[in-house]
Amino acid sequence: MRIILTASALFMALITAAQSVQKEQKPIVETAQGQLSGLHDSGIYHFKGIPFAQAPVGPLRWKAPQSPKPWKGIRTAEKFGPRAMQRSIFDDMQFRSDGMSEDCLYLNIWTPSLKQAQKLPVLVYFYGGGLFTGDGSEYRYQGVNMARQGVVAITVNYRLNIFGFFAHPELTAESANEASGNYGFLDQTAALEWIKANIIAFGGDPDRITIAGESAGSVSVSAQMVSPLSKDLIAGAIGSSGSLMGTLGASPLSNEEQKGVDFVKSLGAKSLAELRQIPADSLLAATSKVGLTHFAPTIDGYFFPKAPVELYEAGAQAQVPLLIGWNSQESSERAILGAAAPNPKNFKAAVEKLYGEQASQILAAYQAEQPVEILQAARDLAGDRFTGFSSWKWSDVHAQTAQPVYRYYFTKARPTPEFQDVPVGQPWLEGGAVHSAEIEYAMGNLPTNRVYNWTAEDYQVSHIFQGYYLNFVKTGNPNGLGLPSWPAINKSETPQVLHIGIPTALHPDVHRERYLVLDQLRKTQD
Repeated sequence: MRIILTASALFMALITAAQSVQKEQKPIVETAQGQLSGLHDSGIYHFKGIPFAQAPVGPLRWKAPQSPKPWKGIRTAEKFGPRAMQRSIFDDMQFRSDGMSEDCLYLNIWTPSLKQAQKLPVLVYFYGGGLFTGDGSEYRYQGVNMARQGVVAITVNYRLNIFGFFAHPELTAESANEASGNYGFLDQTAALEWIKANIIAFGGDPDRITIAGESAGSVSVSAQMVSPLSKDLIAGAIGSSGSLMGTLGASPLSNEEQKGVDFVKSLGAKSLAELRQIPADSLLAATSKVGLTHFAPTIDGYFFPKAPVELYEAGAQAQVPLLIGWNSQESSERAILGAAAPNPKNFKAAVEKLYGEQASQILAAYQAEQPVEILQAARDLAGDRFTGFSSWKWSDVHAQTAQPVYRYYFTKARPTPEFQDVPVGQPWLEGGAVHSAEIEYAMGNLPTNRVYNWTAEDYQVSHIFQGYYLNFVKTGNPNGLGLPSWPAINKSETPQVLHIGIPTALHPDVHRERYLVLDQLRKTQD
């Protein structure tokens, strides 16, 4: 009996000791607002749901983000915060957020070290979703695999849709900056400021912050690069599929204010105070009646002193290296042809409907005669209208006025879906690298997406693409041992574009003339 009691006591002592060790292993960092406790798993420290600004609710709805308030004691940072208010639009977005709320201004950090002397390079990723959906908790953006390679990886939440990009004359009048709209971009800037001030506590280097994003996230990168509020906070930029110069362009403040006035009338609200009292879910539901792209970024004279393209052309953007590209099938030929057969008559009619008197210039730039050529031309035109041109314009103007530009073209199509009940007619059946397909490859997150039967080729491409990302974040140059050479664009020579796929190889840019045509048409429309 005595032996049994002794063994029992020993067992309990071991449990107590194990629990004590587990408690001791919880990492704690000191930020400007107070202490945070996170998690330590397989060599990586996780800190999630960190508030970088006050909750933008009540009187703070439609105001620039306010500095977070300090807290007492140790704040737990072990789970993602709430995602921004948004409608469910894309079924490929898999959130791990703590619900949905206006109280959404949180960021997440993955780091391999908490030693301040490490001064590791920092990657800040802005999610995509058209500026009306998305969240930093998505698996494809998570930073574990970047952190394993010596980078502090961060995802940032920002306000969306009417909460992030609503402009109105009364909002402009109450603002000390005589501006309204762009609250989502201001959130991103506030996050960068918080990171700059606090990242050393997470082992990061405040002077080596690279920002990255895809689609609306890429648009956000182009915005932060050119705004005087944020351009001095970054050391490098990565843009995938989109920029302010076409994909989600900024609109004059007066135009967006009028949209705001019309929207308020539709709600029957009589004052700004009354508008701020409308429940967030009711306000979100009302946006379903005005369309997804109704609330656009504004040329507000504050975040954007002038039209972004003018600022870029004047060389007023951050003078930092830029890694940029887009995918081989950003959109479908159906966006041009609809259900029409791919023949010269139908293609000509479709282009004339889109471009009117300027159709001849487009038809000359996207020449095609045979059905397979017409399908490709329509696909190319659709992709360029969506993200290709705006990405090209960003890369071209930055190469002309600033630091090195490394341009890629992602060609690896996803493999066969794992599940047989995937709806027929989805983009993966069409053979190209569709919009957003590159994210898991570049971030090393293929295993988090279980929809597809990833092959050895997919992992090979991911190894190469992630290698370029890592080198760029660490040094401002994507080149490194074991990777195909990737020269920066030389403005005095034919641009060289790295095609990332099977194989990964360098090719001269053979489409510059068609982008110049699109650029000329853009200028005539401005």
